[in-house]
Amino acid sequence: MKILYQDDNIIVCIKETGLDSEHDMIDLIREITGKEAYVIHRLDKNVSGVMVYALNKTSARNLSQLILEHKMIKEYVAVVSGVLEKSQDTLEDYMFKDRSKNKVFVVKKERKGVKKAVLDYDVIHQFKQYAYVHIVLHTGRTHQIRVQFSSRKHPLLGDHKYGARDTHKAPYLCCSKLTFPYNHQIVSFEFKPDWQDILND
Repeated sequence: MKILYQDDNIIVCIKETGLDSEHDMIDLIREITGKEAYVIHRLDKNVSGVMVYALNKTSARNLSQLILEHKMIKEYVAVVSGVLEKSQDTLEDYMFKDRSKNKVFVVKKERKGVKKAVLDYDVIHQFKQYAYVHIVLHTGRTHQIRVQFSSRKHPLLGDHKYGARDTHKAPYLCCSKLTFPYNHQIVSFEFKPDWQDILND
């Protein structure tokens, strides 16, 4: 496991694709640090990227409060199918999670169980059949990025759960940057996924 930063209160590390952010990562952190870790935010099992974990209850409360106050900025990179009409845009939707199917759907209006989802994106590079995009999340809904692009007929490459028809084994989605206030300053941690297999095409 790659560690970007560690002190007595927090650890910032890279979650690899295939690891569960609530169980596998906790076990790895405990093995490395000898401390119990507390989950602050989550990434889907088949998604990689930067994560921060608290190493004590006080830090867990403080980091959780930052998320509630929208002071933890999460940025992602993704590869989406097709040609995007706009080089940058804000996507706003109402989303409903069907727990029986463990799947999320875009719906037309608010009702019980429906939450608003908002993100900004800009295209880093447009290829012939897919686009490499940078995303800033303003809300943290389950499968949000995957569902918002899929609902516009641009599923993420490798995201067969939400409409991709390619042969890639996992969604091309990565939490590439976390920014938040810590120790009286703003800190940022970055990670660039190794997607040269398609980004060099």
